[in-house]
Amino acid sequence: MLRSTHSRILALFAATAVAVAGVPTAAAGDNNKHDDDAMVIASGLNSPRGLSFGPDGALYVAEAGKGGDGPCFAGPEGGTSCFGKSGSVTRIGKHGQQRRVLTGLSSIAEEGTGNAGLGPSDVSFLGRKMYVTEGLGLDLDFSKTIPALDDMGQLLRAFPHENDWKTVADLADFEDEFNPTGDEENVNPNSLVATHRGVIVSDAGANDLLRVQPNGKIKVLATFPNVKVPAPPELGMPPGTKLEMDFVPTSVTRGPKGALYVGQLTGFPFPVGGAKVYRIVPGKGPKVVARGFTNIIDIAFDEKGTLYVLEIFKNGLLSGDPTGALIRVGKHGKKHEVMSEGLITPGGLVIHKGDAYVSNCGTCAGGGEVLKIDLD
Repeated sequence: MLRSTHSRILALFAATAVAVAGVPTAAAGDNNKHDDDAMVIASGLNSPRGLSFGPDGALYVAEAGKGGDGPCFAGPEGGTSCFGKSGSVTRIGKHGQQRRVLTGLSSIAEEGTGNAGLGPSDVSFLGRKMYVTEGLGLDLDFSKTIPALDDMGQLLRAFPHENDWKTVADLADFEDEFNPTGDEENVNPNSLVATHRGVIVSDAGANDLLRVQPNGKIKVLATFPNVKVPAPPELGMPPGTKLEMDFVPTSVTRGPKGALYVGQLTGFPFPVGGAKVYRIVPGKGPKVVARGFTNIIDIAFDEKGTLYVLEIFKNGLLSGDPTGALIRVGKHGKKHEVMSEGLITPGGLVIHKGDAYVSNCGTCAGGGEVLKIDLD
């Protein structure tokens, strides 16, 4: 029997992070390791993921952390993962000042290395209020046996200048009670957009899109069912065999006319070119607006309404190649690769005033960085 899709994702992230653990440390601060149009503006981060500009003009990045001293437990496919309070949010000032303004958030990561952190996964502002998704990515029946994990799988509202936060919604409890897709109970809130009507969250574990309303109630905006895909030849299965693949919505953003757009990682077997971008209209099913991507981790629009897609593994999660890619989507879906060289398991994307900001090496403890990429 095939093991959990989400477990496979975690295990592959961990394996890749181990393989490239020495790369980002050497690359940080050395622009020769990156495309000529990229500049390192922050380094020394622990599994950096989603980014957002705050009302003060500074850039904020969620760090999933490096776990800690425990409790520890068996990892999804061998090895050991450990819990700790190493999750954080870092502020990057207009002149490059770098400081962790929110610390002590829950994190789990690979024992010993601290790689492949799971914890704070994205950040978004509504006025001065900062919202943070706290990931989890484990089967809920299992995670409930470890009390230390109770603070994960949450939506938080943070007060960074006070280094304080509170839980706005317990997304793990919602999944446990309602399970909108009817699939295995797994929660991993990965991306969010704060709006006046509520905070929109894409849950890569539960395969749904949620709105946490200002009163704290949770509304399901869309669900993403599993689909059948051909089994890769390397699995050695009989010809014509098809596998059930999870959707895995890793990213959500607002695009032209305020519509919501969702990017898809895909689950196992992670078909190359099998990921899509969807437009979500309330009351209607998700509509494909761009296709042919591989393992999307984030999406964003520039000021002109042009779509950009960030792939965490441009050659597929099963390739063993940790190279990612930033892609511009033109008219009629035509793709232009903006940057790939130097992108190692990138974790998040935001576009601001003609530049792309990418969190790089999103699975690396202490070796993560933020790149500023000229889009002109």
